[in-house]
Amino acid sequence: MSVQRIRLFGDPVLRTRADEVVDFDKELRVLVQDLADTMIDAPGSGLAAPQIGVGLRVFTYHVDGILGHLVNPVLELGPEEQDGLEGCLSIPEVTIDTKRALNVVARGQNMWGEPVFLEGCELLARAIQHESDHLDGVLFIDRLEPAARREAMKAIRAADWFGDPEVRVKVSPHSTFGLGM
Repeated sequence: MSVQRIRLFGDPVLRTRADEVVDFDKELRVLVQDLADTMIDAPGSGLAAPQIGVGLRVFTYHVDGILGHLVNPVLELGPEEQDGLEGCLSIPEVTIDTKRALNVVARGQNMWGEPVFLEGCELLARAIQHESDHLDGVLFIDRLEPAARREAMKAIRAADWFGDPEVRVKVSPHSTFGLGM
C-alpha cells in the first residue's frame, strides 16, 4: 500500500490541465494503485492523478462498492441534471450543493491500454464528472453559482489547512514531450 499526500486547494498542479497518458507501463500501474490506496485511505469516492501531484489524465473511483479507474477519459453528458452535495479531498471539510449531469457515458482506457466504456448515473456520474474536471484543472467550486462560491471560499479561507506552505510538485515518470508541468 502506498498512500500519497493529497494536494490541497492553492497547489498549482490542481489548476493545470493534465497530459494524455501515452505509456501504459509499470509506472502507470503503480500510479493507479497509489491513487486507489490514497482514495480508500482518505476515504473518498474518487481521486485524480493531479491530486497527488502527477499531471496525467488518470483517476480512480470507489462508488457503491465498485472500485475502478479510467485513463484518458472522454465524457458524454446526459441532458438531465442532478443537484446534490459535493466535496473534494483537495478541499477538505467543504461540501456544497453542486449541479451535475444525472447520467454520463465515459470512454477511455484501463491501465493496460485496453478500451473502457463506463456508464454512470447519480453518484457514479457525479464522481466521474468531478474527477474528469480535475484532469482539466477545474475544481467543483468553479461550477457553483456566485453566492455558493463565495460561501465555499469563505469556508476555505477559515479552514486550518488553508495556506499550507508545503507545496511540492512530483515529476511525472512519463514523457511530457518537452512541455514543463
